[in-house]
Amino acid sequence: MKNNELMKLREQHIPQAVFNTSPIFVKTANGAVLTDVEGNEYIDFAGGIGVNNIGHSHPRVVEAIKEQAERFTHTCFHIGMYESYVELAKRLNEITPGDFDKMTLLANSGAEAVENAVKVARYATGRQGIICFENAFHGRTLLGMSLTSKVKPYKFNFGPMAPEIYRMPFAYCYRCPFGLKHPDCGIACADHLEDFFIDHVAPECTAAVIAEPIQGEGGFITPPLEYFPRLKKICEKYEIPLIIDEIQSGTGRTGTFLAIEQWGIEPDIITMAKSFAAGMPLSAVTGRKELMEKPHIGGLGGTYGGNPVACSAALAVLEVLFEEKLLEQSVELGKKLRSRFDDMQSKYEIIGDVRGLGPMLALELVKDRESKTPAAEEAKKLVKDCCDKGLIILSCGNYGNVIRTLMPFVITDDELEKGLGILEEGIATLSR
Repeated sequence: MKNNELMKLREQHIPQAVFNTSPIFVKTANGAVLTDVEGNEYIDFAGGIGVNNIGHSHPRVVEAIKEQAERFTHTCFHIGMYESYVELAKRLNEITPGDFDKMTLLANSGAEAVENAVKVARYATGRQGIICFENAFHGRTLLGMSLTSKVKPYKFNFGPMAPEIYRMPFAYCYRCPFGLKHPDCGIACADHLEDFFIDHVAPECTAAVIAEPIQGEGGFITPPLEYFPRLKKICEKYEIPLIIDEIQSGTGRTGTFLAIEQWGIEPDIITMAKSFAAGMPLSAVTGRKELMEKPHIGGLGGTYGGNPVACSAALAVLEVLFEEKLLEQSVELGKKLRSRFDDMQSKYEIIGDVRGLGPMLALELVKDRESKTPAAEEAKKLVKDCCDKGLIILSCGNYGNVIRTLMPFVITDDELEKGLGILEEGIATLSR
């Protein structure tokens, strides 16, 4: 069937709320290229929203999935345990930041990992309040969307929201909520947590602070390197666990296994998903043993959590990432992108800001640099025009005016150059 025929069936049988960013139906995907049902090829700068860091259908991951599926596909870890769950937990405890004993539980999705991290923090501290941030995205479940900042489309008409959620400004240097400028600001956005305890929720009532090291849906907002150490110090002062959400920024997206490594701190709890299992439904919560061990037997888990096929895929991802030196490829890819984007910014006034780390980079589009008025319609048009020319890109940000890059690390130089050429041509057209 053709794309338009399948689209008619999609509109007939699937709710409109299940959104789509491009009008294509994929038949095959390999590396950094998607091929639709009509044979058209698309360079993939979206990576399934940050799920395909090591590339589509990596042979070692495919083989691991096949081998496990031939043995068994499900037992439920609560009923019949299996080695891959234990081995994956062990590996994550070893490679995540922190020179202390850790434990890991496995779940199905990023939102489920966030919910479990909050459950652990609340149980371990005996407190209820959760501090999150403006521009944050933590999922679409009840607690996930309550922690998420943007109202439309994520929260609109889906209330009431979960209680005991408190939101403070984030380190958005391009649009500083305090009207300051880095580095002369003194990282006031982090120190604001002390004032936040006075006006919003007392530290004695706060179970955790949860933050993305680089905000994903919020617009790839990247705090200065002083930010998280300052925030962590305040959390430690009041014995408040710091949860770092690495669901989109992890698995090498910034050039290190986890983005938070670049800030040099050791989170108390970390959530992972997306590229962590190369598209298989799997997430993880890794945290300090003294926190993770607090909940009573039976208080955590689920029927599908840590599915054996998904665990096998994740173990293969870790092998590929480290043995094939994809972290090094990520670093090099980031350098190429940064150089090209900086050059674009010097030529096109519509690019107000270039930010991010490694190949997790974003272009914030504005109508003019002085007012910084978000160019949301222009970003929407750019996404469509690029798709028409064979490039899949994603917009994000609370205003919908940010273009983000999530292409697989294995993208070839020719594919990258072709994709960047299409992107720059689209930006040049918008700038005329």
